Amino acid sequence: MGQMTYREALNQALREELLRDETVMLMGEDIGLFDGSFKVTQGLYKEFGERRVRDTPISEDTIVGAAVGAALAGLRPVVEIMTINFSLLATDQVVNHAAKIRYMFGGHATVPMVVRMPGGGGHQLGAQHSQSLEVWYATIPGLIVVAPATPADAKGMLKASIRDDNPVIFIENEGLYNTKGEVPEGEYLTPLGRADVKRAGSDVSIVAHSRMVLLALEAAGVLAKEGIEAEVVDLRSLRPLDVETIRASVEKTSHAVVVEEGWGSYGITAETAATIYETAFDFLDAPLVRIAGVEVPMPYNHNMEQACIPTVEQIVAGAKKTLRKAAA
Repeated sequence: MGQMTYREALNQALREELLRDETVMLMGEDIGLFDGSFKVTQGLYKEFGERRVRDTPISEDTIVGAAVGAALAGLRPVVEIMTINFSLLATDQVVNHAAKIRYMFGGHATVPMVVRMPGGGGHQLGAQHSQSLEVWYATIPGLIVVAPATPADAKGMLKASIRDDNPVIFIENEGLYNTKGEVPEGEYLTPLGRADVKRAGSDVSIVAHSRMVLLALEAAGVLAKEGIEAEVVDLRSLRPLDVETIRASVEKTSHAVVVEEGWGSYGITAETAATIYETAFDFLDAPLVRIAGVEVPMPYNHNMEQACIPTVEQIVAGAKKTLRKAAA
């Protein structure tokens, strides 16, 4: 295995799929000559040309609508939306068209497209550019929604997403692009719809996705120094949700902490908590703990912004809280 950044893993996945399949094409604002706002598409325009790597106008609705048409016509477009916040301008195309066409045509028409979108806060980009809106798309039947946390999963899941015949919303937290990790060499796919146990443990399950997985792993390391063995479950896929892996972990540990960067009300943690209570209630020794972002528009001020995003310390405290309730 070789070490590479999350950004490099995505770039490698795109390049390999462009080489493998002539029907794969990339679309988005500044993804060609400029190499993309986050440099994920670096070098691909020069290698594959404007027929395969297309710079588009600044019109998210048009970009996604064109991708839906291209997918219906036999291509496999991969759209880059500069930030998930801008995708709100394209929700009609995503929700009313991409997500519904296969169902409405009885499976005779498919929309094999990927919409890549970075999100998350922590970079002083202001309230309109720092949101975690993946739960909005995870509520929509007909979409697959994934949020990989590691370079290996980023590469494997992007390749799997491009080959899937359903529309996939691919969430990339901006705080992950420079993180490094081992990535397997050669051809491999990471299955969609399956969670992954990133660290085994016996005392408490910490369930998270995207960048919060890294915080959960750090928290597990802190807890281990105090004799508490936390199991970290990386959801990876938000729709479909891997209920079995979540349930199995909670059955083993009898305690749970669920974490997300986004707002907790009606969020990913709400769905995960409901799943645990519905499928593993009899195995819980104490109420689970939910940890989520503060429910305000994201402040620009650095200190205030950091105060709105979950921390390692909060996850550690949440684990101890549920364990104390069990002891009581």
